[in-house]
Amino acid sequence: MNKTNTRKALNPAYRKHKPLRKDVTNFISQLQNCIHAVKLSDDNNESEEHIKSHFKDFFTSTFYQNNYINTKGRIDLAIYLDNTASSDVGVIIEAKKPSNKAEFLTEQNLNRKALQELLLYYLRERIDNNNNNIKHLIATNGYEWFLFKGDDFYSYFYKNKALVKEYNAFNDGLKDSSKNELFYNEIAKKYIAEVEQDLPFVHLDFSKTNFEALSDMNLNTLFKLFSNVHLLGHSFGNDSNQLNKAFYNELLHIIGLEEVSDKGKKIISRKGVKERDYASILENTIFHLENRDYLRDVKSVENSEDKAFNVGLELCLTWVNRILFLKLLESQLLTYHKSDPKYKFLNASFINGYDDLNDLFFSALAKQEDERHPKYKDKYQDIPYLNSSLFERSTLESEAFEISTLSNESCEVYRNTVLKDANGKRFKGKLPTLAYLFRFLDAYDFATDGNEGIEDALETKSLINASVLGLIFEKINGYKEGSFYTPAYITMYMCRETLRRAVVQKFKEQENDSIDTFEDLQSYCRRLFKLEDLQRHNAIIDSLRICDPAVGSGHFLVSALNELIVIKNELGILVDAKGLPLSCDIEIVNDELYVLDNNGLLFEYIPGHKESTRIQHTLFHQKQSLIENCLFGVDINPNSVKICRLRLWIELLKNAYYTTENKLQTLPNIDINIKCGNSLISRFNLDDDLKDAFKGKKFSTVLQIIKMPFPNIKTPTAKSESVRSCRLSMP
Repeated sequence: MNKTNTRKALNPAYRKHKPLRKDVTNFISQLQNCIHAVKLSDDNNESEEHIKSHFKDFFTSTFYQNNYINTKGRIDLAIYLDNTASSDVGVIIEAKKPSNKAEFLTEQNLNRKALQELLLYYLRERIDNNNNNIKHLIATNGYEWFLFKGDDFYSYFYKNKALVKEYNAFNDGLKDSSKNELFYNEIAKKYIAEVEQDLPFVHLDFSKTNFEALSDMNLNTLFKLFSNVHLLGHSFGNDSNQLNKAFYNELLHIIGLEEVSDKGKKIISRKGVKERDYASILENTIFHLENRDYLRDVKSVENSEDKAFNVGLELCLTWVNRILFLKLLESQLLTYHKSDPKYKFLNASFINGYDDLNDLFFSALAKQEDERHPKYKDKYQDIPYLNSSLFERSTLESEAFEISTLSNESCEVYRNTVLKDANGKRFKGKLPTLAYLFRFLDAYDFATDGNEGIEDALETKSLINASVLGLIFEKINGYKEGSFYTPAYITMYMCRETLRRAVVQKFKEQENDSIDTFEDLQSYCRRLFKLEDLQRHNAIIDSLRICDPAVGSGHFLVSALNELIVIKNELGILVDAKGLPLSCDIEIVNDELYVLDNNGLLFEYIPGHKESTRIQHTLFHQKQSLIENCLFGVDINPNSVKICRLRLWIELLKNAYYTTENKLQTLPNIDINIKCGNSLISRFNLDDDLKDAFKGKKFSTVLQIIKMPFPNIKTPTAKSESVRSCRLSMP
């Protein structure tokens, strides 16, 4: 039987979302009440019709207050997509009494009446009602729950033409009986038997469960299996296709920007004169640029009436990018060291103003530990050197000034701030700008670990992952043009389709001409498992060259990096330094790479743990190899180039590990791969006079054809075809 691990049944991105303790406690209480009520009803020999009400109460009191829940036809219980009976059914539930063991499923025998009934109700909804929104099907007796995905019923049953034909014949009264028993015994039973061994399911058995003894991880999993996110596919606020508006708007406010509409486009601009807060990072920067005449020394930005704004914004983006990167680093270090407070450095007590922040940039992060000045060695002893050009002085910083020049002033907190006061109400008033920025970032979860715990705070922190940051980088960076951020599902699809074809073609050319599909390639690689084979196959993939000529924030390159890692893993050639393959599952969800161990747990790097370090080390260096050898990008906007490099560094940072010298592995220099330049080149400028250029005999025939009237041709397409068919005798 194809029993699915309960954790693997959940979306990996959702697994990282921490539910509130109070919500989990209420859920467990309601589940226990439901089980107890079902037991009492069964003991009192109540009907199954009576027992349905207990399941309805359970669902209504947990995740489904806003969903209509009731019977539908012969369906015992249906959870609708919204609060009306006119909406589609999203979950079909078949309820049995605990004592009715003959009709209920077991792990060894799914082909019982409960599943046969579910199949009938599914086909009625899918075929008769044209409902293509069925997300899950559930069979339960209170103690035991069997969960099936609507996707699997679609693949194993709805796509079976023979089954659908027999169902339609039964439904149209063409069989010798119209009773449901005929369908159960002679149709459903036969087709379930064909797929019983392959049909995936989740099985929960609470008959002997001590709920008080369950770990937070198990409670987390149980809570999510019954959630509307899992059963109905609701959003959980961590979709990298969508902007986190609260985070985005408040970050703009702290910088000193706002988003406005201009001719149908959303663009980012400096706040109006009346709304400006001169303690914001941008206004603070522009003030010093103008007040102390720094602009005259800036040669790298063209002179214009907006020069102060352009220079100020580029400086701000450099500083904010560094801070966001450091927030991810801080979260990573806290994860590695079990929340040891000495690794929490982005706060006002450790960084007390812009001078301290500048020291962190250039006296700590830009220098190896043994090269730091004695004045800073103790203070920054737990902050690693990363070898990133992100912490080298930029051209603008050399021409104008560093962040230490800014005044330590207080700015007004955003009207819809995420911050709370001592009474749990929205904070109002002013805060020192840098301290405000640190508190704002602390209100979100930047963790990249695999922790699947429960949040004990009063509110769940929204998760800000690398993909969400990339979206924000792109929006801010394209402030003038209203740049469009390519959604994750598009870049994921493009990379999956194109890269798999490219890999197959490479192997076909260099290994075996009979390889036509990715499945062929998987079979081929499984047969060749010697070290030299694995190394050769890795080299073939590493020989791919992927270039984004308008790279922007690097979104496409990150998607390509993730897809190449997954491809190597699916081919069994994702190997460590000794040539040993990793024994884990790797998948891409919402544009993020998720690694699961053999037990279905999200991978978590534990410094000092041998196998954990092997996996982390392998992922880091495989990513490094792909970034250095395969990924290239060009953009005319220098800020885009910086952000793209930052995105790729973030992907490496996720798998940074401690070396044998107990130092965090440094990041490679990828400046040579991501360059600033114009991908569109031309011999002539757009405003050049081209008369002389077209005087030669070379173009005369072309010009004659262009000028032809084509009297007998009625459409532009036909004219184009006629031009294409002409044979031009050009010297």
